[in-house]
Amino acid sequence: MDIKKIITNALKVKNTDELIAAGKKSEFKKTLNVFDLIIIGIGAVVGTGIFTIIGTAIKGGVENAGAGPAIIISMFLACIACVFSALCYSEIAAMIPVAGSAYTYTYATMGEFMAWMVGWILMLEYAIGNITVACSWTGYLVQFLKGFKHILPAFITNFPLWLRNDYRFMFSFCDKYGLDPHSQMPYIFGKIPLAINLPSIIIILLLTILLIKGVKESTRFAGIMVGVNMFMITSFIVVGAFYVKPENWTPFAPNGFEGIFMGAFLIFFAYIGFDAISTTAEETENPQRDLPRAILGTLIICTILYICVALVLTGTVPLNQIDIQAPIAHAMRAVGVNWFAGLISVGALCALTSVLLIYQLGTTRILYAMSRDRFLPKSLRLIHKKFRTPHILTWISGIIVIICSLFMDLNISAELCNFGTFTSFIIICIAVLILRKTEPDRYRPFKVPFYPLFPVLGIITCSVLMIYSLGSLKTSSLYFPLWLLIGFLIYVTYGYGQKRLEERVKLQRQPKKHAQV
Repeated sequence: MDIKKIITNALKVKNTDELIAAGKKSEFKKTLNVFDLIIIGIGAVVGTGIFTIIGTAIKGGVENAGAGPAIIISMFLACIACVFSALCYSEIAAMIPVAGSAYTYTYATMGEFMAWMVGWILMLEYAIGNITVACSWTGYLVQFLKGFKHILPAFITNFPLWLRNDYRFMFSFCDKYGLDPHSQMPYIFGKIPLAINLPSIIIILLLTILLIKGVKESTRFAGIMVGVNMFMITSFIVVGAFYVKPENWTPFAPNGFEGIFMGAFLIFFAYIGFDAISTTAEETENPQRDLPRAILGTLIICTILYICVALVLTGTVPLNQIDIQAPIAHAMRAVGVNWFAGLISVGALCALTSVLLIYQLGTTRILYAMSRDRFLPKSLRLIHKKFRTPHILTWISGIIVIICSLFMDLNISAELCNFGTFTSFIIICIAVLILRKTEPDRYRPFKVPFYPLFPVLGIITCSVLMIYSLGSLKTSSLYFPLWLLIGFLIYVTYGYGQKRLEERVKLQRQPKKHAQV
């Protein structure tokens, strides 16, 4: 075994011109404009930040301290870290407008091994992160249906727990209240417990079908969801402002800097939306112009909404009364505006639906790029003849989310998604530094200002937030290296061999071309 040759192969970068040429030959339809891209970004960022994670970031969880009203500082820190990374995303996305996002950019700068690992990390962000969102969707659906308890039958408004939760939750629930598991859920053959999150499975299947039909249709649907969502959030800010009590903002930072930093770490769960925008490069009409505009526009809009919602939420409800699962709707109920709480649940369902759609879109486009590079079987990237979408990969990504939702812990999946987001942001900043050195003369429609200061600050801020969180998140900090190890083993046992096979096939074809000439 030639170790030197193996290392050389693992460090092979893909030529930037080849990447761009492959993107121009893409089989996807180029239908997205800057408005569509901003819809994708807002749909991913706002939905996850406000409806799935803000309650935990404020109040705290089992392994993390809450920021309290100081969550606005947490959001500011997250925004600062995101500014540097978003600028780097804008430069490299406009320079290399190709599907695959951070995976593709890494291949052009750090070689095939690092590209594979980044692609593997992105799967952690999108597929695993989608599990958290899918289950939150079920929670809001349950809250919405409860509002019809005097109209609809009980088996709809309060359907069994084993049809809306995974088996981990069911066993934990039974243990907490001293119940017999056999009395709370059915058992297959008397031995295998049956507990499935049926609503999340149904919504994932429906969105999978929608994504297969076409990205423009999916974006149009997401636009409607985002429109409803933005109306509800704006209404909450306006209505809730009348119930704000300044005394609820004290103590401002109950857990000091620890809570503030952990809040910033958790809020980062939402900013995967930047990456989602760049995954659609090959389906954008003018990617070099529109990608930077969409990424920066999304950052500005979402940060303003985050801070406004946080101020109103912490001002209307005392810290110890903030609900983790549905904080916005609960805040309206706490001040007696029950009718509006029901509308908030509708907005939450729309927001989380758009997030699910966008996360799954990102998953399939990254898998497509990896399959095109032969890290995955070529047959997986087949394009539907009618709809021009990667239908096989779309089904695979949907099935993965459904299967994992049956047994994965929701909080851990969200934390793992965060680790993946920080890692990909750091990689993007490094990629910009490398490309400025290796290809200084290449045309860049957008350039990161104050280079190299901003990329370096992006690396530092993301690294500090991630490293600081390792001390508190014991479980996920162990699972993240395990995920990386699994990815490494897949590359060693499969990916590396496939790349070498591809190279041998290309070499065998070259003499035939010369002979014909």
